[in-house]
Amino acid sequence: MRKPRDFDSELKALDDKARQLKQAKLQQLGELVVATGADALPVEQLAGALLAAVAASDMIAREDWRLRGAAFFQRQDKARGGARSRAASAAAGNGGSAPAGSAAGAE
Repeated sequence: MRKPRDFDSELKALDDKARQLKQAKLQQLGELVVATGADALPVEQLAGALLAAVAASDMIAREDWRLRGAAFFQRQDKARGGARSRAASAAAGNGGSAPAGSAAGAE
C-alpha cells in the first residue's frame, strides 16, 4: 500500500518557491534598472518609457530594442571578463526585459 501524499505541505512548498522566484525577479529588475543607468531618470519618466515599450506594437522597433539590449549585455560580459550577473542572464534570456531597459536608456 502506498503512503498518502501530503498535499498541504506540497502546496505550501510550491507557494514558497513561487514567492522566492517573484522576489528574485523583482531584485533582478532593480539590478537591470541600475545597470542601464535608468535609475538616474525621474520615476515618472522611467515609468512612461516602460509603458511605451510595453504598448509598442511596432515589431521593427521592438527588434531594435532587443538588439540594443543584447549588445549592452555583451559589453557588460566583456567588462566583467565573461562572468554575467544574474540580472544580465535573466534579462538576456527574457525578451521582454531587454527592450524595456533599452527604451529607458534611450530617453
